[in-house]
Amino acid sequence: MLVERGLKVMNVEAVGDAYAIASNFLRRSGAIPDSYVTNDRLLEIIVQMFHRGEGNKLRLANLAIAQFQSTQPKVVVSGVRRTAV
Repeated sequence: MLVERGLKVMNVEAVGDAYAIASNFLRRSGAIPDSYVTNDRLLEIIVQMFHRGEGNKLRLANLAIAQFQSTQPKVVVSGVRRTAV
């Protein structure tokens, strides 16, 4: 992170890379839709962690994935077996 005259400047690369890693994983796991739209909740989690002092992109991504999954509502699937016709 850059510090100049008492101002903190966000390292956009670390936040962007962490978002790319986390969103790719969550899309592949089906937790978020497979679209090019930014997931605001995931981005907010990453930015908050970055502001708290975490600057490592892999750690940011892993922590964001864990927090995103823990706060996501659980979908309960019934035990009904479905077959293709």
